[in-house]
Amino acid sequence: MQLDLALQLLRHAGHELVPEVLQSPRGLQTVIDALVEISSRDALTGLANRRSFELSLAREIDRVARSGEAALLLTLDIDHFKRINDSHGHAAGDEVIRAVAAMLTETVRPMDLVARVGGEEFAVILPNCSAQFAERVADRIRSKVQSALITTCTGDTLQATISIGGAYAPQWVRSSPVMWTERADRQLYRAKALGRNRVCLEPSASSTVSAEEKELLFALSPLHDHE
Repeated sequence: MQLDLALQLLRHAGHELVPEVLQSPRGLQTVIDALVEISSRDALTGLANRRSFELSLAREIDRVARSGEAALLLTLDIDHFKRINDSHGHAAGDEVIRAVAAMLTETVRPMDLVARVGGEEFAVILPNCSAQFAERVADRIRSKVQSALITTCTGDTLQATISIGGAYAPQWVRSSPVMWTERADRQLYRAKALGRNRVCLEPSASSTVSAEEKELLFALSPLHDHE
């Protein structure tokens, strides 16, 4: 490993390691741990990045398939984000993204994973979240963003809204990250089509199992192996 390059990357990400740390027996491990940390984080917001999100999503699907516990995936967009960039500049747009990221983190539980998966796109994985509480949690996130005043570096005060879609991981069924995300995205598109600044969730945690998920289930069945 090129230590100078590694330290340069860490300094750029805000990790300044003092020389005394590097000279200690655990110095190299400290550098490696810090590199692993920044590789899983979004540089702008500090949230989990897309790669980390996809790994966590796959783990959660496995957990739900084994335990049968409910789990909710929320996907969300900042509404009319292009207008913010066009009217106030990209620096202000970045500040809105950071502010929304902070509000998401403040509103969910420590066990939930919040990720930035695109420009103005976020996702939240909520383990052990039943349909009884899902709507309340999602609308609490939406409401917090709507009511916030975001002050930019230019002194402008902005307000933003978000649209949220949500889907449950099929319980006791082996699904896939792509299928689960597509379900949540369909609800997100519905929220946008209905006027934005709203939450649209699948009706219950006992989601209808798709044909693709049935194929996965039968493919993993011992009986299928003997056909």
